[in-house]
Amino acid sequence: MELIMNLSINGLATGMLIFLLAAGLTLIFGLMDVLNFAHGGLFAWGAYSGVWVYSMTGSFVLAIGGAILTGLILGFITEKLIIQPVYGNHIQQILITLGLMLVLSELLKVVWGPNQISAKTPSYLSGSWELGDVIIIKYRLFIIIMGLLVFGIVQFILKKTKIGLVVRAGVINKEMVEALGINIKRVFLGVFMCGSAMAALGGVLLAPYSGVIHAEMGMEFAILAFVVVVIGGMGSFPGSLFAAMLVGLAGSFMAYYVPDLSLAVNMLLMAVVLIFKPKGLFAVKG
Repeated sequence: MELIMNLSINGLATGMLIFLLAAGLTLIFGLMDVLNFAHGGLFAWGAYSGVWVYSMTGSFVLAIGGAILTGLILGFITEKLIIQPVYGNHIQQILITLGLMLVLSELLKVVWGPNQISAKTPSYLSGSWELGDVIIIKYRLFIIIMGLLVFGIVQFILKKTKIGLVVRAGVINKEMVEALGINIKRVFLGVFMCGSAMAALGGVLLAPYSGVIHAEMGMEFAILAFVVVVIGGMGSFPGSLFAAMLVGLAGSFMAYYVPDLSLAVNMLLMAVVLIFKPKGLFAVKG
C-alpha cells in the first residue's frame, strides 16, 4: 500500500508538469487549429529563465513570475511573427514551428551555455513528510497543488466569464464567433500567450523536480504533451488534466514494475484511445 501511494504521488507530480505544457497546447490546437511544435521550446525557456531569476534573487516566487513573463513575451512574439502568416496551413505550421523549436533550443545554449544547469529546490519546499511508511516529498506535493490551482483558475475563466464563453465558442465554431463581431485574432493572441505562459510555468516547476535542466528538455516533454492532447481530446481542458494524470501514473508504475515498457506505455495508451475513441476521451463536440 505504501509503495502504491509513493508511486501515485510521483506519477501525479509528473502528470501535473505534463498537464501545464499540454493544457495550453490543447487550447491552442483546439481553438486556433495550430500545430505548434515549438511549444516545448517555451517550456525550456521558462525553466532556464526561472532558474536564472532564482539564482539572481534567491526568490522562488520571483522565479515563477519571471518564467511566466518570459512565456507571455515569447508567446506574443511567436504568434505575431511566426504563427499568423501560416494560419490554415498545417504543413507550413509543422515546418516553421519545428524550425523555431530548434532555434529556441540553440538560443538557450547561446545565452546560458551548452552544459546542463543544476536547479535547487527552495529550502521551504525541500524534504518530506512521513505518514507511517508513506513518504510524501514536499516539492512533489507542491507541484500537484500548483497544477490543480492552475486548472481551477483556467476552468473558472472558461466556464464563468465572458472571455471564457468566447474561447469555448471559438473551439466549437470560430466562424460563428467572427460573425458576432468579436475580434478573433485578439482572442487567438490572448490564448496563445496564456498557453505559452502555462508552458513556461511547467518548465520552472520542473527544474527543481529534475535537479538539472538542458536545452533539449523541451522536445522531450513536447512529445508527451502531444500524446496527452490526443488522449484527452482536442480542445478539451479537463481532458488534458485527466490524460496528463493518466500518462504520469502509467509512467510511474511502469518504470517501477516493468522498466522496459516505461517509455512505450504512453504510445500504447495513445494507440488504444485512437482505436476506440479517435477524437480523444473528452473530445469537444462540434
